[in-house]
Amino acid sequence: MKAGERKKPWLSPKMSGDQHTNRLIKEKSPYLLQHAHNPVDWYPWGEEAFAKARKENKPILLSIGYSTCHWCHVMEHESFEDESVARMMNEYFVSIKVDREERSEIDQIYMSAVTALTGQGGWPLTVFLAPDRKPFWGGTYFPPEARFGMPGFKDVLRSVNEAWHEKKEEILHSSQRLTQMLQGATQQAASGMSLDTKILEGAYQQFLNSFDDQYGGFGTQPKFPSGHNLSFLLRYWKRTQEPQALEMVEETLTAMHRGGICDHLGGGFHRYATDQRWQIPHFEKMLYDQAIVARAYLEAFQATGKALYAQAAREIFEYVLRDMRDAQGGFFSAEDADSFDPQEFSKKESGRPLSKKEGAFYLWRSHETIEILGPEDGRIFNYQFGVEEEGNAHSDPHGEFAGKNILYLQKTSPQVASHFQKSPEEIDQIIRRSKEKLFKIREGRPRPHLDDKILVDWNGLMISSLAFGSRVLEEPRYARAAAEAAEFILKYLRKPDGRLLHRFREKEAAILGTLSDYAFLIHGLLDLYEATFNEEFLKEALQLANPMIDLFGDDPRGGFFFTASDAEELFLRQKEIYDGAIPSSNSVAALDLIRLARITLDQKWEEKAENLFGAFSLEISQRPGAYGQMLIALDFFLGPSREIILAGSRGDPQLARMVKSIYSKFLPNKVVILRSPDEEINALVLLIPSLEPQKPIGGKLTVYVCENHVCQLPVFELEKLDKMLQSDRD
Repeated sequence: MKAGERKKPWLSPKMSGDQHTNRLIKEKSPYLLQHAHNPVDWYPWGEEAFAKARKENKPILLSIGYSTCHWCHVMEHESFEDESVARMMNEYFVSIKVDREERSEIDQIYMSAVTALTGQGGWPLTVFLAPDRKPFWGGTYFPPEARFGMPGFKDVLRSVNEAWHEKKEEILHSSQRLTQMLQGATQQAASGMSLDTKILEGAYQQFLNSFDDQYGGFGTQPKFPSGHNLSFLLRYWKRTQEPQALEMVEETLTAMHRGGICDHLGGGFHRYATDQRWQIPHFEKMLYDQAIVARAYLEAFQATGKALYAQAAREIFEYVLRDMRDAQGGFFSAEDADSFDPQEFSKKESGRPLSKKEGAFYLWRSHETIEILGPEDGRIFNYQFGVEEEGNAHSDPHGEFAGKNILYLQKTSPQVASHFQKSPEEIDQIIRRSKEKLFKIREGRPRPHLDDKILVDWNGLMISSLAFGSRVLEEPRYARAAAEAAEFILKYLRKPDGRLLHRFREKEAAILGTLSDYAFLIHGLLDLYEATFNEEFLKEALQLANPMIDLFGDDPRGGFFFTASDAEELFLRQKEIYDGAIPSSNSVAALDLIRLARITLDQKWEEKAENLFGAFSLEISQRPGAYGQMLIALDFFLGPSREIILAGSRGDPQLARMVKSIYSKFLPNKVVILRSPDEEINALVLLIPSLEPQKPIGGKLTVYVCENHVCQLPVFELEKLDKMLQSDRD
């Protein structure tokens, strides 16, 4: 393999010549394939494993992770590649591997169980199940031997095996109690509470109380981007004109873009910062983070007009389009944090086994930058990006950053200019060419593993952000990329009966779609319609919304289950509501319903949204700050909201000016519709009959601005539209 080439995730120098091959070799998941040559007798999730557990009366050891998970790699190397550990696992248990990104419904229910048992969760997730698949004990990462207060994995295996044989009835009883407790939490009736603006204020206060006014972000460490929480705060600022809400957003976005969590050479953001100052990232890059963070930067640009935020969004999009895109248009899932050290890799002929290290692809030694850039440019670059001779990582718990540097913006261009007695323009030019040189060198390094599976839900988020970005940044290329991704999904990830599938990899589409696939894709299609005014995307969104309700809806209690009514029966059918790293599927579904209600004026969508809020009102009211995306939907629902109908020809130059005016302003609670008379039979009017009377007047482009279904007098001039929308802004 040459430097810079992508590796198949299951082919690694440490595995060459390995005699072990297990059932995972037949899977498509990159994560499962990473474990296909472990000495562990792994099974994929399925009846073959369950039947073996029942026949042999063995408990199941369920291990859940994903292919770019650093601690999953560590546990594999320490335990699952170890012959002695594998013998214990094979003798005592039926061992099952699950990719949480492929089977998120399985991950969710067992994560809930482990969190209920231990008070915490994470990946790798390690769960022990009875043969009926009900959990009785679990944890996350276990070292092979006891250390740092954690039990050793070998000790855990022995203890669970002994307990299974000596206290089986007690274990089965406790498993049943845990199952009943989790099921009871899911089946609670709706509280009947109504949510109002006081909930929005409560969430704002929680964010304010946890805000780090020194370094931005919330809490101390680790720090996650959580772009949907920032988007909520922007809406709260819009609604109340509370300056601190906007200040929290700006300080956080600025600190993130300066920090090491931002990839200053290649664009995009890493998974999270391990420190309070955003300097030291966990170097994994996830598609969903790029989508969510880009949206926050775009909205901040609309709200403030500051070029930095537009620049940050562009950098994210350019990274995704360059490195995370399939040739057919779909978007890949993630890039790993770990890779081979470039210097060690270049000397691999020595025969020493290679091991991957956290962030190796992104780190620089001081002498490297000087050698590549030359003495003067190198010193200037190092000064701005905090590069030090001994390395700049102030926290290095695993000893992987010694002598190396994480690039972060330590100094501004004016500060650098003053220090080196040059103009800021000269400094910017030097930094620009230096970044280009270093990026080119970095591209020749051994790359982190790319998880190249294409997931419908994560693609939906990226489609949404690219489509929205194409309007805000006036970049049609982003809309074209979003459209190609949507067309790819609609072509390759639907069954003949229209059902969505979840995952595509190596020409295979598989796994029935969950609520997140439907909700996130509808979200993307609605933004794509507004970016292109192509009625087909709106039609597809409507065609997905009805089965979303039929397959996932809970009519008696409101809201949506994560799995479809005809999906594989698990011990628990959950409703996802917590907005973690990824917004919850119910939160995005709520926003979909409200947008569809405003677009179509069909009351059924409004009623479904109202029932959804009622179903979760008690949880939201108890801890509103945990539901940022849900509160974005609630903010739209409570209004005021705007329906903007542009009636006129697609080719009218005034249309582009009107659209630019709309998207130059932060107007989050709106829908934008083009009612064009160009077609002989107007496809949009067939979809939305209520648009029939809203036609161009006098042959001019006519804009109808309606607030909560009540329309103002039509306008024809850009200045009047600006004034009308400006009143909403103020």
